Amino acid sequence: MKVLVVGAGAVGGYFGARLVESGVDVTFLVRERRQQQLKENGLTIKSVHGDYTFAPKTLLNTNQNEEHYDIVLIGTKSYHFQQAVEDIKPFVGSKTVIIPMLNGIKHLDVLMTTFSENQIIGGLCFIESTVDQHGVIVQTSATHDFVYGELTGKETDRMTKINNLLSKTKASIRKSDTILKDMWHKYMFISGLSGITTLFRSSIGPIREAKYGLEMIENLFIEIGSVMRAVGAPIDDNIEKIQLQKINEMSYEMKTSMQRDMEKNDYIEGDHLQGYLLTLAEDNNIHTPYLKMVYSNLSTYNL
Repeated sequence: MKVLVVGAGAVGGYFGARLVESGVDVTFLVRERRQQQLKENGLTIKSVHGDYTFAPKTLLNTNQNEEHYDIVLIGTKSYHFQQAVEDIKPFVGSKTVIIPMLNGIKHLDVLMTTFSENQIIGGLCFIESTVDQHGVIVQTSATHDFVYGELTGKETDRMTKINNLLSKTKASIRKSDTILKDMWHKYMFISGLSGITTLFRSSIGPIREAKYGLEMIENLFIEIGSVMRAVGAPIDDNIEKIQLQKINEMSYEMKTSMQRDMEKNDYIEGDHLQGYLLTLAEDNNIHTPYLKMVYSNLSTYNL
């Protein structure tokens, strides 16, 4: 099976490299500048799970290529997602499976209206990684998980084949029979955590210790849970408490990727994450003052 990874950055580059390391046939769809960098230096990951450097196969979106891939992994940020959807069209055949690795849920609707719904498999990842000034992917924590599964939750022949192909790497790549629930749960967690850390411009430790810090985090999760239940999301009854417990267990210095992006004056995913939740809240007449405060902060950053 041939795999096309869209992007060779902190997410797509890392998991794509781990697949190449395990012997999978992987090609990276990249921009011209990144392609030149990879031709000159190769793709390097520096990780607590072991370093790896190789010369990757790459394509540009301008390539006149008639080859269709068996699996397409979309590892871009949300603000590059719409372009990624256009870029992969020449490489997607009737039997191609598309697996997004983005945070959130909104992108599923885009994929299902662009391609056949049967071609879409759910996916999410948990990883702390970044690309340094030399183009090296630096992965720094024990967690490097990529989870995927049929949106129906059913076991299928193609899922068995995909699992056999992807699950033999140094990374934790595994299938889930509850991928939609997993995606909504992560959506809640990352929206709440990134929202609060960007609001306070702080790692999570000082926020937890602030007089009303934990109360604000809890209320934010409660609002997000109310929105998700209103649209019928398959979330657990006690998920807010579970998310708050995770917050309490995080290291004092933990920062979210959105916060680090703001510190670098880079693009952020506020519209894709918190903004979409607010759209759902307004459609269902749900009062969300904490979520609005978070989104207003992100909006002022974008000005």
